[in-house]
Amino acid sequence: MITEEIKKRMIAIIGPENFDDSKVGRLCYSYDATPDLQALPDAVVSPRNTEEVSELVKICNEHKIPIVPRGTGTNLCGGTCPTEGGIVFLFKHMNQILELDLDNLTMTVQPGVITLDVIKKAEANGLFYPPDPGSMKSSTIGGNISENSGGLRGLKYGVTRDYVMGLEIVMANGDIIRTGGKLAKDVAGYDLTRLYVGAEGTLGIITEAILKLVPIPETKKTILALYEDLEAAARTVSKIIANKIIPATLEFLDQPTIAAVEDYVKIGLPTEAKAVLLIEQDGSPEQVEKDMAKIADICRSEQAVSVQMAKTVEEAEALTTARRTALSAIARIKPTTILEDATVPRSEIAKMVKAINEIAEKYNLPICTFGHSGDGNLHPTVPTDARNKEEMERVEQAFEEIFIKAIELGGTITGEHGVGVVKAPYLELKLGKAGIEAMKAIKNGLDPNNIMNPGKVFAKDSRKRVVVGQ
Repeated sequence: MITEEIKKRMIAIIGPENFDDSKVGRLCYSYDATPDLQALPDAVVSPRNTEEVSELVKICNEHKIPIVPRGTGTNLCGGTCPTEGGIVFLFKHMNQILELDLDNLTMTVQPGVITLDVIKKAEANGLFYPPDPGSMKSSTIGGNISENSGGLRGLKYGVTRDYVMGLEIVMANGDIIRTGGKLAKDVAGYDLTRLYVGAEGTLGIITEAILKLVPIPETKKTILALYEDLEAAARTVSKIIANKIIPATLEFLDQPTIAAVEDYVKIGLPTEAKAVLLIEQDGSPEQVEKDMAKIADICRSEQAVSVQMAKTVEEAEALTTARRTALSAIARIKPTTILEDATVPRSEIAKMVKAINEIAEKYNLPICTFGHSGDGNLHPTVPTDARNKEEMERVEQAFEEIFIKAIELGGTITGEHGVGVVKAPYLELKLGKAGIEAMKAIKNGLDPNNIMNPGKVFAKDSRKRVVVGQ
């Protein structure tokens, strides 16, 4: 509950223009990109600097008011939905690239910077920031760090965690700490930087980040391989890695996904193919030529019916862009789209794809499967309608079986989307009771009043997708 006195204290810190408790303002930030999940916050604040964040947090901690740090709301697990009310923190003012350090190959940014702007700034200076989530045109660095976002280039280059060298964090009591720095080596105490990457805003608020940059690759080439056999495509993925080749991108799309994407972008994708692999390699011209020749041979040896090299940069970019539109394309099919990200070891991709198809048939559901197959991260996606309660029940059952199968194969319930609200009921499947208790001990130690994004990560009851009323 935000009393008039609390409201006045907050306005005194950030100004009336940066405090919004109107119905329209609250409604705008009552949901994210997660289907069927909505809850109104009590207010929305837009601090202008770290000191203002700190002072606001102190008030919230004093009165035990929930805090939900939020970027642009591209979250897919309900992580930025204010399910317990409280205050949404926006970072529209804290959206600056503070420094590009060419000597140390780092970039220091505020949490509200758009991911693509970081990538473009690096490339304009002959450098490379590899993490490229599908939402990179709109997602923020703060959100990427909170979810440890991945992307198409994750196979070769890793995920957001691998490029965060240091953080400035406002703790739950309002204290400001700095972790890490522009250092290649640092083992002074616990690795708090890694603890906060992927913490989903449950341990504190990130107000600044030092990001690692790498030299930009000299060249890159792209192959599109077509298959009449879904499992043959999956086997190809494992065989490429087994041959000690690590492509920059190794993406998988099944036939329903290909059809949806082609209907959306109309670039001539082969909708008759049962599956396609989109493979990109970068590096020195000699190494790229060598790798791509070997990859093409592997694709053919695993019954690819066609292996085509993109002839121009524009053609290659069109293929990659088409892959990035997969979710948007599928979302056009029905009113509700449920996208998940079960992940398995790369060697188990073929088994996982087969299992997803069997589960789709068992529950009579159209499951479109695509994803970062090179790192085992698949996105089984169901176009459905939340108003059809019977079908939604089958969707729930199907995804629970998918998660269980992923864990049986040595995988996990989420590779890059996070736990949030949606995956919380399944987390124990992965970590066990002891693992959950260890995480709760960290949470309770750093946030004893449970104000930092409460209701996320830790499930309250059964394994069901949580739907919160308005």
